[in-house]
Amino acid sequence: MPLTYHAGRPILLAPSVLSADFGRLAEQARDAEAAGADWLQIDVMDGMFVPNISFGIPIVQALRRAVALTLDCHLMIAQPERYVDAFIQAGAKHVTVHLEACTHLHRTVQQVKAHGVTVGVALNPATPLGALEEILPELDLVLLMSVNPGFGGQAYLPATTGKIARLRALLEARGLGQIQIQIDGGIHASNVRDIVQAGATNLVVGSAVFNERQSIAAAIEGLRAALD
Repeated sequence: MPLTYHAGRPILLAPSVLSADFGRLAEQARDAEAAGADWLQIDVMDGMFVPNISFGIPIVQALRRAVALTLDCHLMIAQPERYVDAFIQAGAKHVTVHLEACTHLHRTVQQVKAHGVTVGVALNPATPLGALEEILPELDLVLLMSVNPGFGGQAYLPATTGKIARLRALLEARGLGQIQIQIDGGIHASNVRDIVQAGATNLVVGSAVFNERQSIAAAIEGLRAALD
């Protein structure tokens, strides 16, 4: 399936396997790849930084064997620097860490970049954009959480749309328009157009893709169609 573009920028879809059927994880990952997903997001949770426990390194290894997609490891864990190397060695091609979880954020960003993979920094909904200003030139991606992290299936926080627009304006003003703006949480066909029009370029979609209402292919096709 061809990429969708908005304002000359490609719009990437990154289905989150947190919402997949874990008993058919490899199968559903391959279905998402065949349906035109651009990335596959793996939400890693430790029960400390967020109130849930999800995936570990063996899941990344298994998905690396199953698909050729970019595996996007979103590390919702305390002290992510302890595990960055292991997740990349397992097959991650992009790693995002939370600003709120890193005591020495610049060092952790450089740790990821030393492996030759892309790096992002995530902000929780209540974290202001200003906290990013010093690290922005080092990044490939900024992830704005549009729900409070820890659980799938939550509703999109409407205030995120304005935050996206402010981040887009900040990036363009600083000549950093190539940095992707990723949004995670509550994205569906009904709001995806507004999110992209605000400036997002990378969309994490969980229950909007992995659900019992429709096939994975139909879900991804519907999201692409909603952007036209």
